[in-house]
Amino acid sequence: MKASNLNIYQRLRDFNVPAAVLDEIFSNQDDLNTLVKSWGELKDQKLKEDQIAEAISKIIIKELGDDFLQSLENSSK
Repeated sequence: MKASNLNIYQRLRDFNVPAAVLDEIFSNQDDLNTLVKSWGELKDQKLKEDQIAEAISKIIIKELGDDFLQSLENSSK
């Protein structure tokens, strides 16, 4: 994994995006390209990396929905 992608992965983990979800995104080239492009566009707007990670993580978590997140929590117990 490229260092820049690893940084994105780690920052999103810091903002509570489950590793299983990130693994899925990072294993799909189209999804990864979308994520990297969005990250770059927000960075071009002079946002700090923590601000970018927070904004993107909120979108990912919202898109997943509560039921999916609960199923991940239950499967890890």
